[in-house]
Amino acid sequence: MSKIEFDRRDFLKVMGVSGVAATVAGCDMPSYITSEEGVEEVIPYLSPEEFVIPGVGVHYASTCLQCPATCGIRGRVREGRVLKLEGNPKSALNTGKLCQMGQAGLQAHYNPDRLTKPLVRKDGALAEATWEDALALIEEKTGPSSGISGTRFAWLTGTTSGHQSVLLKAHLESLGSSNHFVHEVINSKVWQAVCQDMLGQSMPRLRIDKAKMVLSFGADFLGTWMSPIHFSADYAKFRSGEDRGMLVQAEPSMSLTGANADLWVALRPGTEGVMALGLANVLINKERMDASALPADALQLINQYGVSRTTRITGIAGDRLIRIARHLKERSPSLVLAGQSAAAHADGFQSVQAAMLLNVLLGNIDQTIEANGGFALPQLASVSGGTSDLARFADAAGAGKLDAVFFDGSNPLFAAPSHLGLNEKFDAIPFKVAFSQFMDETTAHADVVLPMASHLEDWGTHVAAYQGADHEIAFQQPLMESIHPGTRSFGDMLLALNSMRNPGPFDGLEDYYAYLQSAVGSIPGVLRGEDDEGINTSAWNRILQDGRLQMPIDTRALASNISANDMDVKEADPAFPYYLVPTPRSTLYDGRHANIPWLQESPDQISKVVWNSWAEIHPVTAAKLGVEEGDVITVTTTDGSLEVPVYIHKGIHIDVVAVPMGQGHKEYGRYAKGRGVNPLKILSPGSDAKTGELALFGSRAALAATGRAGRLVKMGNTETQHGRKIVATITAEQQRRNEGDS
Repeated sequence: MSKIEFDRRDFLKVMGVSGVAATVAGCDMPSYITSEEGVEEVIPYLSPEEFVIPGVGVHYASTCLQCPATCGIRGRVREGRVLKLEGNPKSALNTGKLCQMGQAGLQAHYNPDRLTKPLVRKDGALAEATWEDALALIEEKTGPSSGISGTRFAWLTGTTSGHQSVLLKAHLESLGSSNHFVHEVINSKVWQAVCQDMLGQSMPRLRIDKAKMVLSFGADFLGTWMSPIHFSADYAKFRSGEDRGMLVQAEPSMSLTGANADLWVALRPGTEGVMALGLANVLINKERMDASALPADALQLINQYGVSRTTRITGIAGDRLIRIARHLKERSPSLVLAGQSAAAHADGFQSVQAAMLLNVLLGNIDQTIEANGGFALPQLASVSGGTSDLARFADAAGAGKLDAVFFDGSNPLFAAPSHLGLNEKFDAIPFKVAFSQFMDETTAHADVVLPMASHLEDWGTHVAAYQGADHEIAFQQPLMESIHPGTRSFGDMLLALNSMRNPGPFDGLEDYYAYLQSAVGSIPGVLRGEDDEGINTSAWNRILQDGRLQMPIDTRALASNISANDMDVKEADPAFPYYLVPTPRSTLYDGRHANIPWLQESPDQISKVVWNSWAEIHPVTAAKLGVEEGDVITVTTTDGSLEVPVYIHKGIHIDVVAVPMGQGHKEYGRYAKGRGVNPLKILSPGSDAKTGELALFGSRAALAATGRAGRLVKMGNTETQHGRKIVATITAEQQRRNEGDS
């Protein structure tokens, strides 16, 4: 077997490992691994292979990419087609479970609106082109002879990790650029920043399963926050046994986690940190908890938030605040979390910091918040996205600092608030390339569109930002051959782009599969034999069958850098008396799943509405406006307005209007286009001063009835009896008699 010689430093970079001395062997392995030794490919099936039994499914392990959590999956394949997805029981992250977004990955894969051929902009319109022409244009604009300056080139992606991240970084370095903008609307960047600042680790392990009480400030850990399937398994343990844990959820609009809480608290947006400090005040001054772990400046700040002041700012009744504090003291160890509704404000960092201060006071550090260390191979670790990079990208584009931008896994033209002015700035970028499966808003404005394989047709490695008890590399492998011959692997594209700029390290690598096997084989003790010659094929196949490779854990202890900063809670604006909350949902997520019919018709977790947008308001608010369910109202902010039908319920603060994210697409295929409204577009300017994250939950709004009656399409309407009052109330004694008990 021939060897490829190249510079050792280049080798370490492109393989994503450090401290390894090895050479990369040429690889002639098949592009698809089957469960039979020696079988080199699976082709759908005019002449099936011997091991194929019609009607009998075969299961393959891979990785879900429907959200940044990167859960392990197993696909059932029959006659060369993937038919069903479930969780991979060998994954330490999701232990065999899978959410509805993951299950619906099949409809993204088989979607009739997938892109199938490259497109190049000619005379102002996108037209079909060959792969050769598209790649030639990319080389002309960004290749060695293009003369492009590295500082004027950028990638904008969603969260990246694994060897895709390694190759993407290598491509940037080949251009002399460090411009990698990573964008995720739904994120935990402020939580990570606070953890890094106070504990020395951005992603400590959260032991919901060990807590006797969880107090969550808007962290929808059962729905969309960080790793909800992993947390759901911990939550099941938290709720089991005689001494089942207690959950208190404080947030402006009821989430899936809030719907499961023992006590749900309607909180005025932006006052989460005030509530945390008020609870700390009660614990110290009324419950006499030991506060010796807190520095003097933190104690001074806590003493400013007595019960009366906390009640006035947050709107929470004083006796409820005291009762929650008492529960926290009695139910130890506890765990305090702070999610995006707490973080996405101008003083979001301070709010999350106050929640972490409460954890310190309660003694939760090293009890329910444990050290998790860093990933053993930092080159492969997750590069988590947020909204601050979207703002930085808009600024760079508006200043004319970018000549060429490549896009993958992000749709900034849909997600960017109008105040960023990104639509105009985007079109001013001279050369834009979209690596995409669908014609979304961003892809429609690109100059070159490259159709990508689905996550069920492609190879990859992924590292979750949040790791549980075991750290692992998740492996993605094709579950079937490509449906559309004109699509290509994103990994193959990264190799091609790197070869344009710096071909040496990649000579002899036939495709991304060959690169992956060589790169994984360079990790010490994984695939190499004792003589360090060649790849241990059996070990490689075992990794693919498991869908994961367990890694050692860095056992660094948590640091202790306790600090606190005051919050500047703004007074109400009479012109805009309400708060607009763009709530994330575990169906359409941030809008990326609006083109999946299963998720469009999946009833919302609270309202049960399908196929549309709605505005959630409190009954008191509805009475003021004189509207009933389904009536259309206008929601107006400083940056725009939208019209949307109302859903009326009590699971929302009186001063809040909540419009779920996900709808309002102008592109993105037949199932998403022209449906509902996008609340992100009318958000007002503002960002967290510490992290730069956009204040997505900080916009003020005015509401007005349009006078138009409407109708919400819902799966279920059990909250009404149409005025008949059938069994409006029943006593326990009557219930026992009805069941035949004496």
